[in-house]
Amino acid sequence: MPTPLRAFGLNCTLKRGAAPSSTQKLLDQLLAALARHGVQGDSARLADFHVPPGVSADEGDGDQWPQLRRRVLEADIFLLATPVWVGHPSSLAQRVLERMDAFLGEIGDDGVYPTFGRVAMVAVVGNEDGAHKISADLYQGLTDFGFSVAAGSPAYWVGEAMGDVDYIDLDKTPKPLADTIRTAASNAAHLARLLKANPYPPPLG
Repeated sequence: MPTPLRAFGLNCTLKRGAAPSSTQKLLDQLLAALARHGVQGDSARLADFHVPPGVSADEGDGDQWPQLRRRVLEADIFLLATPVWVGHPSSLAQRVLERMDAFLGEIGDDGVYPTFGRVAMVAVVGNEDGAHKISADLYQGLTDFGFSVAAGSPAYWVGEAMGDVDYIDLDKTPKPLADTIRTAASNAAHLARLLKANPYPPPLG
């Protein structure tokens, strides 16, 4: 039996509640692909939580980031999903990175980050250019904060510029994206199991 793993995804759409979301569709597809590798997972929409700006683990005054942060740290695989807005990740995706800055203040005396051993995945969807740049920016931030990244391309879909067809409107997932989702999930699950069985050692003095 493969080692049980958990995944947690944050949807950084600007839409709240159950509003249709192309970002959620892609995130759900990645979670479903991970499930085929024995990874149990769920997700949340950041827009449904009170997460004020800041760089600490808890900004007080009803800050709900601590409960989301706990779910990130309880997962073996963390998925950060964002729409493209004016060629950039959503402001909420940027806020996730800003709040994760607190991890750098929690590096142990042995040099081990609280996020070591966790794998990060990125998903991007939109109707304008920017997916590669967004993926690069998000992965850079996530690795800075101690996450590991598996081999392969990030899962993204970019529709016709200025078009009116959203990813959620597609009847069928394009084959290149379906292949990427499958590969990304397989590699992320594989890496997460390797790291769970063989954690990163403290850096040599």
